[in-house]
Amino acid sequence: MARKILVLGGTRFFGKRLVEDLIASGEEVTILTRGRSADHFGNQVQRITVDRKDSDAFKQAVYETDYDVVYDNICYTPEEAAYAARLFAGHAGHYVLTSTLSVYDFADHPLREEDFDPYRYPVLTNDNGEYSYKEGKRQAEAVLFNRHDLNVVAVRFPIVLGIDDYTKRLWFHVEHALKGEPIGVPAPDASISFIHAGEAAAFLKWAGDVRFEGPVNACSNGAVSVTEVMEMIRQETGHAAPLLPSAGPERMSPFGIPGDWTMDNGRAETAGFSFWDVREWMPRLIAEISNELKKQTSS
Repeated sequence: MARKILVLGGTRFFGKRLVEDLIASGEEVTILTRGRSADHFGNQVQRITVDRKDSDAFKQAVYETDYDVVYDNICYTPEEAAYAARLFAGHAGHYVLTSTLSVYDFADHPLREEDFDPYRYPVLTNDNGEYSYKEGKRQAEAVLFNRHDLNVVAVRFPIVLGIDDYTKRLWFHVEHALKGEPIGVPAPDASISFIHAGEAAAFLKWAGDVRFEGPVNACSNGAVSVTEVMEMIRQETGHAAPLLPSAGPERMSPFGIPGDWTMDNGRAETAGFSFWDVREWMPRLIAEISNELKKQTSS
């Protein structure tokens, strides 16, 4: 029997891929969207066009509607988390929050779920409702995990990459290599965790399927440095870009971090999820991006 699924933020990047996976599994999918990004789902999904920041409209759209799973890819503040919790408590069998590696402080080891404990983190809201990305996600987790009437999993992703990554972080590196332009990166040999957009979507679906609860890390197996990424680019394209310790803002790497930034995905693997290998998928993605850039240049 098809489950009733609501996806907040399902029209681009890995949210779109999640919806595709849910449709392929025969689920009854509704996407909640502001309507600013077109989708290709046709009559395979139902749509709710509303801005979640408009509390009254959000409530009217979903109030007292029951869902087996709610996927929330666009929750960034404690206020958004608290309001969603009030709306979905008693009406969502499971609530899957997309969270982030950014909730952690830098450490000298692969970060584990216990390195940030949302159950003990104080909820402190601002009058203006403005937070850094890190603090907003920390606060959102803290709000949701302090509810006793909602089953919640917070999926902590590192940097998510894909051909349709609208931030074009990997594109930046490939494009600079093709042009031979230097890239600024303060710690080029620092190890970084990544996850592919398709893998991220598969993990979100899995977390809802098995009703995983609590915080959980989700990243590809293996970690790579910017130096290694640039070597992959050289091998795939035959082009390289010099790495400099500093550069102008427009030439600084989006992966420019001061030290290792990696995750331990053991909790999810022990529970049964099989992660991809970053050294297998990243070269293929680099080749895709390179081909797209060459098409754009020749057209």
